Amino acid sequence: MRNRPAVVVHGAAQAIAALRHAGPRGVWLLSAPGAAGSMGAAWFLALVRHAAAAVPEPPPHAAVLDCADAPGHALAALRAGLRAIVLDPRCPALAVVEGAAAEAGAVVLPARPPALDLAGLDLRHARGSARLGAWLRGDPGITGG
Repeated sequence: MRNRPAVVVHGAAQAIAALRHAGPRGVWLLSAPGAAGSMGAAWFLALVRHAAAAVPEPPPHAAVLDCADAPGHALAALRAGLRAIVLDPRCPALAVVEGAAAEAGAVVLPARPPALDLAGLDLRHARGSARLGAWLRGDPGITGG
């Protein structure tokens, strides 16, 4: 799972585009920073499930919710069914969250993976789609943002 490229998605259209462009390695669909506190786990899971249902034979993918430094949001995300979360390693309850994640078969990432933020890309145009495709293929010279 850790070899997948990551993209920051802010809505269903972006998640669908990422799944359509992802290759056999798949993709991490990463939330915005701290989204667990603003959008919540249920919303993010629904977004990713909707996107996967909209793509015939979706590639391997994982929803990764950023919980900032909030252990309550992290535990709620695990209870909701997320199997990958980001939690600040300075969180005092990190060990508790990691234990809950291990029991659930989930992973706690100590930092956001390098990702292409789709907020700035117009995926309706060839240039935006080409940048997304290049990022997902791991083409050199394409940086996140």
